[in-house]
Amino acid sequence: MNDVAPARVRLTMRGEPHFAAGDFIALKARLLPPARAALPGGYDFARDAYFARIGGVGSALGRIETMPPPDPAPVSLRFFAGVDRVRNALALRVDRTIGGDAGAIAAAMVTGKRDFLSENAKDLIRRAGIFHIVTISGIQMTLVAGIFFVGLRRLLATSQTLALNYPIKKWAAALAIVGAILYDIATGSRVGTERALIMTLIMLAAVLFDRPSLSMRNLALAAFFVVAFEPEAILGASFQLSFAAVAALIAVYEWRGQRLAHSRSGTAPSPPGRFVEWREILAERLLHGPGALVVATLCATSATASFMAYDFHEISPYVLIGNPLTLAVIEFFAVPCALLGAALYPFGLDGFIWRWLEMGIHLVTWLAGLIASAPGASLQVKAFAPWAIVFLALAVLSAVLWRTSALRATAIPLALIGLLGARSGAGFDLAIPASGDAAAIRLASGELALLARRPGAFAAEQWLRADADGRSVVEAKDGTACDDYGCVARLADGRFVALVTARGAFLEDCARAAIVVTPLRAPEGCGAPLVIDRIRLAETGAVSLQFAKEGGVLWTTARGVDEDRPWSPRPPPATGRAAAPEDEESEEAELSEPME
Repeated sequence: MNDVAPARVRLTMRGEPHFAAGDFIALKARLLPPARAALPGGYDFARDAYFARIGGVGSALGRIETMPPPDPAPVSLRFFAGVDRVRNALALRVDRTIGGDAGAIAAAMVTGKRDFLSENAKDLIRRAGIFHIVTISGIQMTLVAGIFFVGLRRLLATSQTLALNYPIKKWAAALAIVGAILYDIATGSRVGTERALIMTLIMLAAVLFDRPSLSMRNLALAAFFVVAFEPEAILGASFQLSFAAVAALIAVYEWRGQRLAHSRSGTAPSPPGRFVEWREILAERLLHGPGALVVATLCATSATASFMAYDFHEISPYVLIGNPLTLAVIEFFAVPCALLGAALYPFGLDGFIWRWLEMGIHLVTWLAGLIASAPGASLQVKAFAPWAIVFLALAVLSAVLWRTSALRATAIPLALIGLLGARSGAGFDLAIPASGDAAAIRLASGELALLARRPGAFAAEQWLRADADGRSVVEAKDGTACDDYGCVARLADGRFVALVTARGAFLEDCARAAIVVTPLRAPEGCGAPLVIDRIRLAETGAVSLQFAKEGGVLWTTARGVDEDRPWSPRPPPATGRAAAPEDEESEEAELSEPME
């Protein structure tokens, strides 16, 4: 056990907690290091946990007791603990008032807390392409700031003295800045919300200084501030999706503004012909009314599609239906109800507000069910080649940043190269996580099978998604045989792969299997042609193997040679596979020893 106590730990527990945010508690817990990537190039929770200062994850054991604080807590800790207590109480109130999956979705939309969501609800809105409905995103931030700005300005305008003698527009902008900051703090301040907050503050500050507000420079400044304070965010899906979508929307807005300006000035190019007449009619429909919403959704979806496929290995073709639906629910139900309900909650008068929100959520979940049940609602995408996302990202930037058609056309070859990389991503025949306690093996049928008695949901989902396999964990266990000592399965060429979880199985499996995988240290005399044990995985991290027809093996590892990073430190020099009896006992005890 490492002697350095982690700054934070993430624990799961059974039953309802009998303590609140900010309480000091004493408990016994089983802690493990944050999980590293289950697949080379896959999501690395250990990296995100390091930047979040989470040094251990696990589960609480036995009774949890509250205790008086040993020292006075810092003011910042007490403040944010108080905010979190209010968020938790409001989320619980909303969930219990509405009930069921609708209550869980409502609680997430109002407070950003997704603790009550069931797997069925998550799967439904994910397949419909509207998962962002349960996140506090830029849409909510913009609407909240707009409600504060417009509402306060109109309220101040009711006074003739204020309206005629004072800059009430600037006063409203200043008060809206305060409201936007408070809303960000109250909803947890995620990356997407931070981006929207910075852009909103820039726009409202532009009102204070009588400057134009909406431009790509605002987005660049928002990106600068987010990267300056959270550089790790650039590798996250929230950063990529949020900034790509907003960049596309701003590009469309700027094009629309230029088009309208040319139309009013009469300088728009107008070669004669019926084609021009139809083109102008189409442009008019796309610049105003529902057509403008469809165009904006199409552009934002196109800008984020590559990041969705890369990060989640999934594309929702019906997002053009789901996104306008999401916007309508957020605009007419979620944001007004969140503001009014939070204001009335301390007085116990918020019940009818949540009933109004329930109507909107039932509407959206009903339509989401229709979308999710439609053919091809969710398309699985295999893992990309590592360089593909770079060219796809450059294609998006070229399409939205350049001002001339010639430069924007460079997005086409960049996108083609990226799509080529997306199609040529290397697959795998055997995948092993850094822990070595499970594996994914390709059977003769071409499908993956999970090699473990109880495969971890996180690793299993990573493997199946990377292979564009939509099966569940239970379905993917077919083709393997397990007992108390481990599991075995056959590769496509008929060779055995053995997962050894108890030392008593080494004698048989080392003599029988072509590949031995184990979270333990394999004995030095293991006769299997290929042994992947604890020592080897400490050096490589997660590995994937691809077997060539001529007998060669292509290795891909999550850790580079001599890699030494805070969340993936270099392992100590190995002294050989043979372990002393006390070391064998410590290996098994290490995974079960609780920490107080």
